[in-house]
Amino acid sequence: MRPRVLLVECEDRPGLVHGVTGVLLKRGANVVGNQEFVDRTASRFFMRTEFEAQGALGVDGLEAETAAILPAGAQVRLVPAGPRRIVVMVSREHHCLSDLLVRSHFGEFNATIVAVVSNHEGLRGFVERFDVPFHVVSADGLDRSEHEARLLDVIVPLGVDTLVLAKYMRVLGPTFVARFPSQIVNIHHSFLPAFVGARPYHQAFARGVKVIGATAHFVTDELDAGPIIVQQVLPVDHTRSAEDLARAGRDVEQFALSQALRLVLESRVFLCGNRTVIFD
Repeated sequence: MRPRVLLVECEDRPGLVHGVTGVLLKRGANVVGNQEFVDRTASRFFMRTEFEAQGALGVDGLEAETAAILPAGAQVRLVPAGPRRIVVMVSREHHCLSDLLVRSHFGEFNATIVAVVSNHEGLRGFVERFDVPFHVVSADGLDRSEHEARLLDVIVPLGVDTLVLAKYMRVLGPTFVARFPSQIVNIHHSFLPAFVGARPYHQAFARGVKVIGATAHFVTDELDAGPIIVQQVLPVDHTRSAEDLARAGRDVEQFALSQALRLVLESRVFLCGNRTVIFD
């Protein structure tokens, strides 16, 4: 039996851990894992609790009962049982998509990739080998708002929990992003905010960098400025060409994105302003 997960965020005060676990105890639930953190600057309390419960007795009305013993304005969420639903968005590069499809195929995520959406046709054959629906929504001849309206026509009916930008090389506008608040995960080809824009590994080569990295983050209205989930690095030296850096960078991108997605799917990521609180 997979444990259920209860998430709590509220103003900090004494006795919060005791209060939340007391609600679970009263319901006969068994706490099997608990993590908490206080951001003292913001005076915010964050708690992730895994518990086992027998049937509906342990979960019906749990959110409301927990909120009742917490400070006003508390956010309490019982994570839904069952796998999350993912849509992966991609353009032409296959490496991050390939990694996610293989991991999903072998059950590494508590999730189902319900579709891959692209603005190009090229990866259809590869994706369909995994029996995953592939949708092309071309941007040719459309302005951004028209293109994104067509994207939403495809994505919204799928009931998506998380959108993954696996090297999707188009900027998403505020209207689109607002439809999926804190639900869009992107992989960026450097330590943000370094080397923003085109040919990042050539920029890195020109600067003589000694490490290359990748950043997985939530998407917000501000380009590549959303809360960071995972950053990974790989040491390099003067013997590496720009092409060598790009090849190594693809490996780092794969790992950072898969790690970030795991954390999100397991409800281990809280937002605290433009920062993240991560229980790993």
